[in-house]
Amino acid sequence: MGIRKYKPTTPGRRGSSVADFVEITRDEPEKSLVRPLSKKGGRNNS
Repeated sequence: MGIRKYKPTTPGRRGSSVADFVEITRDEPEKSLVRPLSKKGGRNNS
């Protein structure tokens, strides 16, 4: 697991670093843990 360091483009980014979770994460979520999101675009259509 590496460390991602940011270039100081703003004062808040100067010296900041975060852990890189590439080895322990997957590209897509676990299918049994997600449920579909109902669309709420129209009026009175929930």
